[in-house]
Amino acid sequence: MPAYPVLVQPAGLRFDADAGTPVLLAAQAAGIKLPSSCRNGTCRACMCLMLEGSVVYGIEWPGLSRDEKEEGWILPCVAQAASSLEIQAPQAAPIEAAPAAVRPLTGARR
Repeated sequence: MPAYPVLVQPAGLRFDADAGTPVLLAAQAAGIKLPSSCRNGTCRACMCLMLEGSVVYGIEWPGLSRDEKEEGWILPCVAQAASSLEIQAPQAAPIEAAPAAVRPLTGARR
């Protein structure tokens, strides 16, 4: 399966999305957090604007109106890249690694 490059604006974050994989999951696998909640195309929390490219959906009709789809809005939780993409997702950010647990120093144990 081909992989398509995805550019997330305005942060300039980049990752590859395999064909057949939702854009949201590909972003997470690459260490990029996009807003999300339901992950099935109904809540619209992940909705972002596709500036360039094309997507296909794994469900018949995602939670977007016909006008929204024509304007370029997509739902990355169910959208799969069908070409190189440029999307606008202002809340996108690198996933921060959890800090290592700090264990307090104690006296010698016997």
